[in-house]
Amino acid sequence: MRYVIDRIEGALAVCEREDGLFSDIPLCQLPQGAREGSVLLCENGAWGLDTRAEKERRARLFEKQEGLFG
Repeated sequence: MRYVIDRIEGALAVCEREDGLFSDIPLCQLPQGAREGSVLLCENGAWGLDTRAEKERRARLFEKQEGLFG
């Protein structure tokens, strides 16, 4: 399942799951470099960054923003 870090609150990452629900994940469990907007994958209990999905997501958001304000 994919998660997107919505925000960091103290020692927790508040993440939106693919199904639209939110989960709190301790930062100490996440890979180095995880930040707000990072796309995470959990496979066999291990967290990893999905950098390709993050780049695609950021590009879509940029295009939407350009359409609104560009």
